[in-house]
Amino acid sequence: MIKMSNWKSSIMNKILIVAVIALWNPAIRIMAQGDLLVTPNRVVFEGNKQNEQLNLLNMGQDTATYSISFVQRNMKEDGSFVKVEKPDSGQLFADPYLRIFPRQVTLAPREPQVILVQFRRKANMIAGEYRSHLYFRSEQNYKPLGLSKSDNDSTLLNVQLIPIFGVSIPIIIRTGLVNVSATLSNLELVNQGKITQKLKFTINRKGNISLYGDIIVKYIPLKGKPSVIAKVAGVGVYTNISKRNIILKLNNTTTKALEKGKLSVQYISRGKLKPIVFAEAKLDIKQVRIM
Repeated sequence: MIKMSNWKSSIMNKILIVAVIALWNPAIRIMAQGDLLVTPNRVVFEGNKQNEQLNLLNMGQDTATYSISFVQRNMKEDGSFVKVEKPDSGQLFADPYLRIFPRQVTLAPREPQVILVQFRRKANMIAGEYRSHLYFRSEQNYKPLGLSKSDNDSTLLNVQLIPIFGVSIPIIIRTGLVNVSATLSNLELVNQGKITQKLKFTINRKGNISLYGDIIVKYIPLKGKPSVIAKVAGVGVYTNISKRNIILKLNNTTTKALEKGKLSVQYISRGKLKPIVFAEAKLDIKQVRIM
C-alpha cells in the first residue's frame, strides 16, 4: 500500500517538473490564474481516448478552495471569449458527455490535486467537435458586492469591488469523420512610429473541427538569411467562428523599419514531432500603411 503522503509528494514533484519544463519548452503550456496552476491547459478526446488527468497546484501562501464546473464560451473573431448559454447553429457542447471528479478541492499552500475527466461516448453522437470549458472558481470568503456606509460620514456610501479569480480550459471531443483546412488572407504591414511595425492578417477556417497551433513570421531580406521576427504559441480558431483576425508586433532587431524583402507567415500544428502546416502566405514589403 502506498502512503498518502508519498502519493501527494509524487504528484507534487510531477507537477513541479512539468512547470519547470514549460518554462524552457514552448511546446508545453500551463494555465495559471491567481495562485492556481493547471496542467495541461487543453484536453482533446479523440480516437479511443476516454480519460484525462488534470494536475492542480496551489502556488499561493494561503489555503484555497476551488469549485469545478462546466461553462460554455464562444470565441470572437479577435480571439476574446464571451460566455453563452445556448449553442450557435452547428455548435455542439461537450459537457453532457463528460464526468469530472472531484468537483471541489481545498488545497493548502504547495498542495497538489489530480482531477479526473472522463468521456462517456454515446451511440447517437453526430460527427464533429464538441466543446465546453472546465472552470476552476476560487471560493474564497468574498464579501458580497454592494454599498456600505462610511464610518466618517453617514451621508456617504462606499462601494467595494472584490475580484473573484478563476481559470477555464477547453475540453474538446472529436468523433466520427472530421475535417479542417485553413488559409491566410488580408496580410498587411503597418508602421507605428519609425521602428515599430505590426503585421495584420486573417486565419480562415473550414471544416467541422477547430484549429489550434503556432504562428511563425519570418523576414526574408533581399540578401542574407531569413530570420524569425514573431512567434505566437497556442492560437486557436474554434468552430463557432470561420475566421480569426490576428495582429502581431514584429520583433525587428534593426534600427529602422523593414522596407524591402518579404514576410513569410506560417500557421502550424502544436504537440507533434513533425508539425503540420495548416496554412502559409507571403507578403512583399512594398506598401506599408502608417498609423
